[in-house]
Amino acid sequence: MKRRTFLHRIGSILAVLGITEAEWLTLGNRYYQALAQPSPRKLALLIGINQYPKKSALSGCLTDVELQRELLINRFGFQGSDILTLTDEQASREFIEAAFLDHLGKQAKPGDAIVFHFSGYGSRVKLETSADIIQNALVPANVSFNSQDTKIVNYILEETLLLLLRSLPTDRVTAVLDTSYDAPSTVIGLKIRALQESVAKLATEELDFLKQLKTQNLSNTPIVLAPTSEPKQPAREGLFSGFSAGLFTYALTQYLWEFTPATKIQIALSDVESILHKLGSKQQPGLLSSQENLSPNLSPKRGEALNSPPSLLGKGAGGLGSFTHDLNYQLLPDSTIGAEGVISAIEEDGKTVHLWLAGLPAQVLLYYGVNSRFSLATTEQLILRSRTGLTAKAQIAKIEGANPLQVGQLVQEAVRVLPRNINLIIALDTGLERIERVDATSAFAGFAHVSTVVAGEKPADYIFAKLQETPTRYGLFSLGGELIPNTTGEVGEAVKSTVQRLAPKLSTLLAAKLWRLTENAGSSRLALKATLEIISGISPRVVMQRETVRTFKTETSIKKSVQTRFIAPPVVPIGSRMQYRVENQSDRPVYLILLGLNNNHTAVTFYSWETPQELNTTDTKPILKEVVIAPGESLTLPQTNAASQWVISGPASECEQQLIFSPFPFSGTFAALSTAKYSTAEQQPTGSLLNPLDVAQALLQDLHNASASALKTEMNGTAADSYIWDVNNWASLSFSFQVI
Repeated sequence: MKRRTFLHRIGSILAVLGITEAEWLTLGNRYYQALAQPSPRKLALLIGINQYPKKSALSGCLTDVELQRELLINRFGFQGSDILTLTDEQASREFIEAAFLDHLGKQAKPGDAIVFHFSGYGSRVKLETSADIIQNALVPANVSFNSQDTKIVNYILEETLLLLLRSLPTDRVTAVLDTSYDAPSTVIGLKIRALQESVAKLATEELDFLKQLKTQNLSNTPIVLAPTSEPKQPAREGLFSGFSAGLFTYALTQYLWEFTPATKIQIALSDVESILHKLGSKQQPGLLSSQENLSPNLSPKRGEALNSPPSLLGKGAGGLGSFTHDLNYQLLPDSTIGAEGVISAIEEDGKTVHLWLAGLPAQVLLYYGVNSRFSLATTEQLILRSRTGLTAKAQIAKIEGANPLQVGQLVQEAVRVLPRNINLIIALDTGLERIERVDATSAFAGFAHVSTVVAGEKPADYIFAKLQETPTRYGLFSLGGELIPNTTGEVGEAVKSTVQRLAPKLSTLLAAKLWRLTENAGSSRLALKATLEIISGISPRVVMQRETVRTFKTETSIKKSVQTRFIAPPVVPIGSRMQYRVENQSDRPVYLILLGLNNNHTAVTFYSWETPQELNTTDTKPILKEVVIAPGESLTLPQTNAASQWVISGPASECEQQLIFSPFPFSGTFAALSTAKYSTAEQQPTGSLLNPLDVAQALLQDLHNASASALKTEMNGTAADSYIWDVNNWASLSFSFQVI
């Protein structure tokens, strides 16, 4: 499109929005390049704002834009010229609305795919015309201005955005809003993306623009993904290994890198919520809707979580089963095979490449070590040489007849290398006095494998802080500000005393951190499927299902498998009888270990008891036996003929469990389990794990041993103080569910 034509076309929009052509031209030449592409197309408008005038800066919004851009280009086939980004000062209200109208509204045609993303502050505002109604709003870079002693906010109403999305002439519209609207008075943990409610007047231009939009005939129903489904639940951003990002954006994009089958929205958001849980946040992502802009039978209303009990979602057509949309940005990825990253650049020697690794699980990325390996579809392997944040450098392994590498090639995990010396990292809240931080640092230093950092300066696992309701008490909190059960000190108790009583809990939390590092449902080459079921009536009710997706050979089998992967929200009532149904679809027998945290944050494991009758011995004491599943076989845990049952007890909270598989026996893990002085009186299938750290460390070593012999020659240069795991020799599936 010619420059003159473009300026003429956008002139009327600029006039309505009250900005000059000179201001608009600062968006840069990339905007005009985007206009020249033929249709049908895939268009995206990505907005991220870290810097706000006279407001505390956010840290992860620009990373969010980068995460989305790389995902759209490398996984969904978007052209870079069709993706417009507005960041920081570019993202004024005027520019956002003008860019939406011209980059999306004027270019989109029926059948085009549209993605809109916003990362930044949200807030709530009272309109002058209806002072008793408070509306949600996005906060642009030019927050407000003063006019005759009256503060006027330059916000974009959520209603305005939803109408803009509905105005697009295509039914393939997806929006991601990584923001929230309700700011608590005090915050423990990760930074939140919400400003305190404003009582200022809304800009007249915004109200006029909204009035104009309401006169249009709008029929499109967009999918709008929100990081939280509870009105007062804040959206948070996390500090990771060398970068910050919105928890929701990072979890969503990481999920879409690894898992490619077209999935229903409730499936994807359930999986994303599980990732958020591992990142320390109780955010429950959901769909944004209202009676005005979406059919009440299509989506839950604001404030209703997709993972809420069915009674909260209504009955019949209004429940989860009514969703017919696929996620994956309403289009299939270019490849049906997931990936952990992509080649982003190739150096002149042709053997050194730059990688973008946004597909690796967040908890794994922090420790991802040198000499880890990635495979390409053309069979070559890349050896990791260095990593900074989400980017890395790798060299191609010497393979005869290797094909030349290309930018845009997807890379899949082949060998994971992790350090053996991994600490539990405790962040000291900035609300602690200096002497309190000194005492806490000294006390935590007395524990092996525990280190401290200042909150907000480096990545951490948990936060040590004062209780808001009782400032003379201290406790341990998740990164999302949730108090960990049984970690509080007494009123007036000294910092050191509170820390010292945390010893058993710290050991358990470190153990959980270690076994989470095994997660590889996306990259494992062992064909396994596990289903969590509630035993009810004639047939069990499926709660959730996990499988190693890369072990399926064809697109048809992938889609068929995923259709039954998720039937109900991951919610389990207290008193439910539970079981896992595990299928070994590989050609090798596999051994199984189950580890987890129950709903009061104590460690649990699955015990397989062997009775004296089965052993054909006169000894009356039952002993433990390993669980092994033959090729092509399946079993239930606990087994249906077992005398004992697995029954969910209170309190209402979250549970997480890790099912780890290997073709080799868990000899060390089994020995660690057997040495614990557990009670055999009740012979329960799931019981307390008394030595969780010993068991977790033995587990990691067993996985290392399973790969060591096969990789001995290839991994000679890897340090002896590292674990080496081959994706062909282990699988680890994560289950998180809510107990109510």
